Amino acid sequence: MQRAAPPDATSPEPTGDVAARGQPVIDLQDVIKDYSTGAGAFRALAGVTLRVEPGELVAIQGRSGCGKSTLLNMITGIDRPTGGDITVADMDLRRASENELARWRGRNIGVVFQFFQLIPTLTVAENIMLPMDFAGLGSPRERRARAAELLELVEMTDQTDKLPLATSGGQQQRIAIARALANDPRVVVADEPTGNLDSTTAAAVFALFGRLADAGRTVVLVTHDAELARQARRVVRMADGRIVDHGTLVGGAGGRGQGVAANA
Repeated sequence: MQRAAPPDATSPEPTGDVAARGQPVIDLQDVIKDYSTGAGAFRALAGVTLRVEPGELVAIQGRSGCGKSTLLNMITGIDRPTGGDITVADMDLRRASENELARWRGRNIGVVFQFFQLIPTLTVAENIMLPMDFAGLGSPRERRARAAELLELVEMTDQTDKLPLATSGGQQQRIAIARALANDPRVVVADEPTGNLDSTTAAAVFALFGRLADAGRTVVLVTHDAELARQARRVVRMADGRIVDHGTLVGGAGGRGQGVAANA
């Protein structure tokens, strides 16, 4: 069976509807999420409404336990809402089947984790190729070429054949970002992506997210770093499972409120 070719763009620029503005790529309406615990029902999200347009870089802030990570799980379809409606990248997440969600997530969502989640026994290039393998995109040669393009994007071409543990924390986070972009997703989400990095490396990684938004991608990230959050186009603040401040849009097409370094 012939495999679909992987995306061939060397830049972070998305294609198709992602480039269009005005129509939200993320649309949550009155979303509720309840969990059952030994102490009884716990409401993690209490009627969250949020719209994010293509090309926005949105930072989500709030105290631990306020619902930030749960909100990211709703956006990525990792978890299901108890109530309300969620549409992300043209998919109705509440009504989609698990198989539909898995296929949709593989093509439309890139996730960057705080602790990188790189597979230590695979090389840097092999880690980036893994999402393409899972999604059935391209031949092995095409996947390796795509990995090389993404490593060039994050300025890591000299680390291609190393194992992740042979690289620094900042380098591992760049590798994780390249992996998140492997299938050319419309939306990139990140949960505390700079939490384990020094301030200089964190600023460089945040600048990379800014460049992705400048190119038209939608980026939503959770961060406790208020200084870095101010560089986003919008800062959304949460408390007790609710959005208490939707933020004010700042910046131009790239969406960043303040300038950041050109090179990550």
